[in-house]
Amino acid sequence: MNQWQRFLKNLGDWRGSFTQFSPQGTVLTDIPTRVTLEGVENNSLVQQRVFKYPPGEPQPDPIELNYRTLGRNILFFEDGAFSFGSMQFSPVSDFGAEQGFIHNQRRLRLVQLYKNGEFSGGTLIREVLDGVDTPESAPLTVDELLGEWRGTVTTEYPDFRPPESYESHLVISRQGNQLQQSLSTAQWQFSSTGEIEGDRILFNQSSEPRQLLLFPDGASCLCPLTIPRHQPFFLEIGWRREEGVRTRLLRNYDASGQWVSSTQIIEKKLRTDSTL
Repeated sequence: MNQWQRFLKNLGDWRGSFTQFSPQGTVLTDIPTRVTLEGVENNSLVQQRVFKYPPGEPQPDPIELNYRTLGRNILFFEDGAFSFGSMQFSPVSDFGAEQGFIHNQRRLRLVQLYKNGEFSGGTLIREVLDGVDTPESAPLTVDELLGEWRGTVTTEYPDFRPPESYESHLVISRQGNQLQQSLSTAQWQFSSTGEIEGDRILFNQSSEPRQLLLFPDGASCLCPLTIPRHQPFFLEIGWRREEGVRTRLLRNYDASGQWVSSTQIIEKKLRTDSTL
């Protein structure tokens, strides 16, 4: 299945909202939306229209876009999930990414934005196909994250070299107000400790302080507070796809700030007994 065929999995009439949030995760605005993605000319052309319905304000003209090819700054996964964004970080220009999931006639997308290298907030986009009565799920909680997870990791590359796939093992525990996590694969191992501050977990015990924001519909946003100079980094979003199953997307940058790959992780919880 090529990239265009994966893109076509997103066709439809999607009803939802654009929820803008602050750098600390506070909701600023919530605007009802409709996004249509229609394939024409035997799906060789995709026409996109974005309608926004700001409460108490005149409806703006829809944004209209046509696609015959895909840009070099986007990658799709087999299930239609995607990673789109800046190809190169610069501390003097705007920088960011939009990544999104699709599952069971729902989509969840999340935009992360930076100005002058500082996280400036973003937008959470929750959508369902028109006419489908699938209720939104509850906000993600710290307790849900606790436990042992087994996952499948798939990394795609913008130069279209063959993808890499391998297994992952994640253990998350809580001790008082601290969240401890350890992620391991056959290739690498990573551990971190964060301070729990309500729906925000701050990981500030390294040279690259990061925060995890917990959002409605089982969504999460993990990113550095400041883009590190001359160090690799990643932007991550997560989604509780269903009970006991969580999926994540990571957009990976090297030490020069160049986008090098995007990774999808689909994890299933094995146990929930990690509160100390």
